[in-house]
Amino acid sequence: MNNIPKESIRLLRDVDAYMIPSGDEVKLLAGNLVKVTQALGGNYTVIMNGNMVQITSENADALGIELKEEKATKPKGDLEQQIWDQLKTCYDPEIPVNIVELGLIYDLKIEDSQEGKEIMIKMTLTAPGCGMGPVIADEVDRKVNGLEGVENVSVELVWEPMWNRDMMSEEAQLELGMM
Repeated sequence: MNNIPKESIRLLRDVDAYMIPSGDEVKLLAGNLVKVTQALGGNYTVIMNGNMVQITSENADALGIELKEEKATKPKGDLEQQIWDQLKTCYDPEIPVNIVELGLIYDLKIEDSQEGKEIMIKMTLTAPGCGMGPVIADEVDRKVNGLEGVENVSVELVWEPMWNRDMMSEEAQLELGMM
């Protein structure tokens, strides 16, 4: 969490955010104290009044965090590798491991169309009742749609097979202290 304050900070402006785990949209008001607990994939998980909330990267300025302009680098590898790389920048806001390492991506298909590539992704969540599912799926859609040559992205949340801890990579299990 580079340049993320360790102490509580006051919001500099009103900001739209998502309650965790319900996914409900809320507006946090300027002046409220928040504590950043996770800053991964461009999003920020904060605690405010005992509630966990996600603030997206485009609203980082409300936290007083200046986003550094990243040099535009050409994505590496073929389109499939680029998609996997983008998926690895998506995180469950409660777990400091990306959705690929968590084993949440069940299927990735790439098809040609006249306009460009059609991408179909099947993914799950760690818990079926998690309200953050649509928020995470929207992030996946947005990040994959940003790749050159991608015309359309379809992200489908599926529940079979039911996710379990064995689907996590060894790296994820180590990160979470499960090995």
